[in-house]
Amino acid sequence: MTTQPPLPDIQSLWQETAASRPAFDEMSSGHRFDVAIIGGGYTGLSTARYLARRGLSAVVLEASRIGWGASGRNGGVVSGKFRLSFSDIAARYGLDTARRMHDLGIESIDHVGELVEDYGIASAGFHPTGSLRCAHNQVSLDGLKKEVAWLHGTLGDRACSILSPEEMEAETGSRDFVGGMLNTHGGVIHPLNFVLGIAAGLKAAGIAIHEKAPVTAIRRDRNGVVLETPHGAVSAGQVVIATNSYSDLTPATSAVRKSIIPFRSAMIATEPLTDSAYASLLSQDRSYTETRRMMRWFRRAGDRVIYGGRGAFGKTDSEGAFAALHKAMVRQFPELAAVSVTHRWSGLVAMTMDSIPHLGRLDDRVVYAVGYNGTGVAMASNMGRYVAAMVAGESPDLGLLTRTPLKPVPLYPIREPVVRLVAGWYQFLDAIGR
Repeated sequence: MTTQPPLPDIQSLWQETAASRPAFDEMSSGHRFDVAIIGGGYTGLSTARYLARRGLSAVVLEASRIGWGASGRNGGVVSGKFRLSFSDIAARYGLDTARRMHDLGIESIDHVGELVEDYGIASAGFHPTGSLRCAHNQVSLDGLKKEVAWLHGTLGDRACSILSPEEMEAETGSRDFVGGMLNTHGGVIHPLNFVLGIAAGLKAAGIAIHEKAPVTAIRRDRNGVVLETPHGAVSAGQVVIATNSYSDLTPATSAVRKSIIPFRSAMIATEPLTDSAYASLLSQDRSYTETRRMMRWFRRAGDRVIYGGRGAFGKTDSEGAFAALHKAMVRQFPELAAVSVTHRWSGLVAMTMDSIPHLGRLDDRVVYAVGYNGTGVAMASNMGRYVAAMVAGESPDLGLLTRTPLKPVPLYPIREPVVRLVAGWYQFLDAIGR
């Protein structure tokens, strides 16, 4: 990175509508903790919560400000799914693994509600209204039907059902879909207020959190590790890397950086829709996702519509990506053609080679949890309990998340053109209906 942290906040809808921020103490040198956590997002804060419950002291070191990264700029979709379907996981890795990961997904969704209740985060606006997968063609709908039948018959999960084209139009307000899969697990949330509320709760519990404290180096000493920052050093017995798609901000997290493919995701938000003519759009306040490979998603946020998608390539925001999102939004919802877009922002999604998150150890002093592949609100905020268990010497079973290694990305220096090539191929397949 040519720009070093701390970095300024992005101008998103979430920043504009954020609740009051907790103020954190400035960092000072010379303190020692049982565990130092790099990254103040969902994973890092959740880890601090569960370490404290085990009687271990922890410090959270955030390079910029709490909520600066993915935890504060994502779309606020609370989901327990993975990029691989559970039936695919069962076919490749066995039914027990699929069942464990399915249970983990449900647990993670429930945990969001637990955090909101425990810390009194009313401003998070958590609505457990479920999610709706919107089939863009018959091939996709047939796949959704098979997945629902498998979930019913194999896992006994009755939360999913198939909607007809008429039901889809009635709920979404769009005629663009041939059917869909409703999943009553999941919901939507204000992601920045969620992470700020967790941080405020941890601060009230006496847990040390320091903003604008990028860790520039990690070195060992005879008692554990020393973490260097521009404000001095802290010592700890162990360190947790929880930097996800922003693992390239400093050299300190280079051990996981080359296993992550940062993929930019862009979002736009409309002006408030106060006219009753818009009431039929996305009427159930769920999250909605397309079945295209280059997925687009949409939801209500109060009286606005948010529309997002993958494919904003490069290290900075892309005018072309925002324009493409607006074009797609208007195609699906022609009523929005004359509606102004008031916010445009983007952030990085941490993709992994096998499309699943990973929790593991680099060595006897370093634990990592990264790679949420775009579904991190629930999973990352639940991961802390298992990170804390691993720090304490336990071996939690999270299915593929702990049984498979975090693999380095082949040809890492040329990852960006490779990602562009793969994305272009996916766009072509979407265009021809495959």
